[in-house]
Amino acid sequence: MGGNRIVVYKEPGVVAVEDHDMPTLEVPAEVAEAMGMTRKADHAVILRCVSTNICGSDQHMVRGRTTAPPGQTLGHEITGEVVEKGSDVQFVDVGDICSVPFNIACGRCRNCREGQTGVCLNVNPARAGSAYGYVDMGGWEGGQAEYVMVPFADFNLLKFPDRDQALEKILDLTMLSDIFPTGYHGAYTAGVTTGSTVYVAGAGPVGLAAAHAAQLLGAAVVIVGDLNADRLSQARSFGCETVDISQDATLEDQIAQILGTNEVDCAVDAVGFEATGHGAAGGEAPAAVLNSVMAVTRAGGRLGIPGLYVTGDPGAADPDAQEGTLKVRLGLGWAKSHSLATGQCPVLRYNRNLMMSILYDKARIAEAVNATVISLDDAPRGYQEFDQGAARKYVLDPHGMVPAA
Repeated sequence: MGGNRIVVYKEPGVVAVEDHDMPTLEVPAEVAEAMGMTRKADHAVILRCVSTNICGSDQHMVRGRTTAPPGQTLGHEITGEVVEKGSDVQFVDVGDICSVPFNIACGRCRNCREGQTGVCLNVNPARAGSAYGYVDMGGWEGGQAEYVMVPFADFNLLKFPDRDQALEKILDLTMLSDIFPTGYHGAYTAGVTTGSTVYVAGAGPVGLAAAHAAQLLGAAVVIVGDLNADRLSQARSFGCETVDISQDATLEDQIAQILGTNEVDCAVDAVGFEATGHGAAGGEAPAAVLNSVMAVTRAGGRLGIPGLYVTGDPGAADPDAQEGTLKVRLGLGWAKSHSLATGQCPVLRYNRNLMMSILYDKARIAEAVNATVISLDDAPRGYQEFDQGAARKYVLDPHGMVPAA
C-alpha cells in the first residue's frame, strides 16, 4: 500500500503533511513496556481514512498552548474503511466502514467495564485516558492521515450498517468520532431535557454540536454565546438564540432580553482554557467561562463542561494557569448547589444512538457545524482558517471518497 501521509505539528502556528511509514498492527512501545502488554496487536485493524476532521483540541496544540513536541502527529476524529485486521478481530471485516471513537480504550479495565472509556487505565502510561495524535496520550499515531491503526477494534469500532448509506451520509457520520458525542455529552450531563432553557458558551464546532444536541434533547430555548459574528450567525441558522459577549451589556442582561429572566436551567462550557473575558476590552481569562456559566445557571442547575482544560499550558499568562490552576468561583457554584460534569466524553456511551439519529434523519449535525470538505494537502490551510475563526468544521478527505455535495 506504500507510505502513509499524515499531518504533523512543526512549531506554533505551523503544521505540515509529511510522509510516514505505513501503520502496523503494533502497540506503541511506550504503552506496551509500561503496561506489560505485547507489542503485537492481533486485536487491531488498519483503516483507510475515509474522512478525518480538524478539531479545536488540535488547535490548542498547534497554537503552542500545550507541551506537544515538534513532530507530534495529529488527528483523533477518524472514520475509515478496514483494509487489514489482526487474527483476533472477530466481528469487523475488511471493507467495513466504521467510526472510531477518539478515546482509545482497552475494553478490559475497570473503567472501560463501567462505561468510562474516556479514562481507560491500560492505554496510556502517563495518566488515565488516551487519544490518537495527541500530546501526553500514549504515543498513538494521529488519524489526519491516509491510514491509521486502531487497537482493540472489536470493542472500539462502530460499524455502519450499510456502506452506500454511510458514504451518502458521511458528512454527518464523520462527526460521531468526537464532536457530536462530545456536544451531546455536554448537554446531557448538564441535564438538558424537555422544556429546558440552555446557555452554551462557545459557537465553535463543539458549541454548535452541543446546541444541536440540546435541541434533540427537547430544550425549549438554546442560547449560544460567542464574540465571533460569523459563528453566531451559524448558530442562528438552525434555530438558536445568540448573545455577543464582546458587547458591554452583561451576559445576564442579554439572557434576560431573550428569556425575561437572567438565568437558565443549565449551561454548557464548550470553550475551555483559552477563554476570553467579557466585553470589548476582554483579554484571555482562562476561568471566565466557568465563572460565567455558574453566574447564569439557576440554583440547583447543572453544568456540562466538555471544553478542554489542561495541566500544562506554557502560553498561559501566569504561573498558576500554566499548570491548570484557575481562579474559579467555586464558592458561587457551591452556594447555588451546582453539579459539574467534566472530562473527556466517553464516546461509546452515545455514538450508536447518535448514528441512528443521523441514519433516520433526526439529526443534521453536518449542517449545524457547517461541515466543509478539503483535501489532506489542504490541512495547513484548514488549520489557519479555523484558527482565524472560520465558522466551519473542516473535514479532510484523504482518498477522495467523500461524495460531492
